[in-house]
Amino acid sequence: MQLTIFGTGGHFPLEKSATNHTRTVVGNMKKDIPHIKFNPSSAENFGFEILPIEKIAREKEQYNHNPELPHQLKFYNLVFFTSGSGRHFIDFNWFPVKENSLVYLTKEQVNAFDFSKNLNGFCIIFTEEYFVNCFSHLPEDFVFRLFNPQLFSPILQIPKQSDFKTYFKLLQQEFNNTETFNQKAIIESLFVILISKAEDLKKNQTFHITDSSKIKIFQKFTSLLESHSSKSRSADFYAKELTITYKHLNTICKELVNKTAKSVINDFVILQAKRNLINSNLKITELAYKLGFEDPTNFSKYFKKHTSLTPNSFIKSIPE
Repeated sequence: MQLTIFGTGGHFPLEKSATNHTRTVVGNMKKDIPHIKFNPSSAENFGFEILPIEKIAREKEQYNHNPELPHQLKFYNLVFFTSGSGRHFIDFNWFPVKENSLVYLTKEQVNAFDFSKNLNGFCIIFTEEYFVNCFSHLPEDFVFRLFNPQLFSPILQIPKQSDFKTYFKLLQQEFNNTETFNQKAIIESLFVILISKAEDLKKNQTFHITDSSKIKIFQKFTSLLESHSSKSRSADFYAKELTITYKHLNTICKELVNKTAKSVINDFVILQAKRNLINSNLKITELAYKLGFEDPTNFSKYFKKHTSLTPNSFIKSIPE
């Protein structure tokens, strides 16, 4: 089965197999959250695409998946709004957006558009391989920070006087001009400049992190969470795995993301729980065991403590 989604010069097909279109069953209720894969029909495509938002909105009824409903990305997406104002759904929260808002969407995030306010702009989508190759000259910890939703807000407001828009227009022109000599190299160069310009703007809009040693430790911490969160939700456990003190880990988390280490752990577990609740065939009891809870009742209490909702209530709250 194919999910046909918007693209330039026709439709942009994205596969959605049985394993990529999963259901969560709660009583008689089912949730369908498509997993959107980067799978262009053109063999010439090199893992990069620019899609106009107005085309997505205009032709949304033609697609097998409604882009205004939650869907999970299997690629990276930069959404640049050029006019209008409204909101964008990112990992179960609505964020306000307006003209010159740049939205960072990383792989595996759940997102949805809201076309009710006539927002215009573009989606710059690219694969993880393309992204890593473009920034292979940079240290790993620097690349890690570029699209990390824990380190920065997913919304960056581009100042009107910024030359970011100039480089974006150049990138768009080169992407649309298939007759350009060495087009792939030109696009890669402009893409790197665009990301770098946005990163430079973060210095003025968010707390800018300059201590790479702390970023490396935080990166290792989040990697450990991905592999060990079902085994332990103790900050002491992760501090020992990192061969640092609990106090040091806590200090790093507070400096980088303004949270305690325990809060980072809880936020990670809750996000994984939410994604599983809408993307898994597991029953809630099975999910509780998968996440490392010995008693499903404890999982429900933990989930409600951190979200004010029961798992069932959360599932019902997701638009369909």
